[in-house]
Amino acid sequence: MHKFCENPSLTLEQMADEDLCGLAASGNRIAEEILVSRYNRLVRTCARPFFLIGGDSEDLTQEGMVGLIKAVREYNVSKETSFRTFAEICIRSRLYSVLRAAARDKHAPLNQSVSLDTPFFDSNSYTSGTSNLAQRDPEDDLIDRERTAALLSGVRKQLSEFEAKILGYYLDGLSCREIAKTVGRPPKSVDNAVQRIRRKVAQQLLSGDISES
Repeated sequence: MHKFCENPSLTLEQMADEDLCGLAASGNRIAEEILVSRYNRLVRTCARPFFLIGGDSEDLTQEGMVGLIKAVREYNVSKETSFRTFAEICIRSRLYSVLRAAARDKHAPLNQSVSLDTPFFDSNSYTSGTSNLAQRDPEDDLIDRERTAALLSGVRKQLSEFEAKILGYYLDGLSCREIAKTVGRPPKSVDNAVQRIRRKVAQQLLSGDISES
């Protein structure tokens, strides 16, 4: 049987993710809140490529948080998968589901969504109740990686040095305020750069020119 924490002197903030999940499953809402706070940046990292391509930043972040909470409440330590891996899968799965629904509706830009950070797991990578990760066709993976690399390379060629730096931090999940502090520029300047990057990504997708490496 899994022990929630081998060292009872540890505070909740010091506990490992897996231990906190055990406490959260037992009804400890503080443990759940700590995990949600701990993985807030991961949610932003997963959602941001889709925002750049045409999604709504706040909506996608909220949907990603739904996936994170699902991970906290459904994580099973006996499956021998780290919580971080499971959380990322749940977050991405939720985002992909929302994007598919949006594409079936009338949000055309979302129908063209491609993840710019080439996630290792797709929405079918983890099946609830089993420790087996679904197998993807290696050729499909190669095509996805090549297309993603070409798109990102094409976009970066159109960015200024400042925009390229902002893009890197942005895809890492930093907030505009955090990026501004890092690069020593006003938050508004960073936000303006993100909007310029979005326009250039849209132009790249509309042109269909993603063949250059």
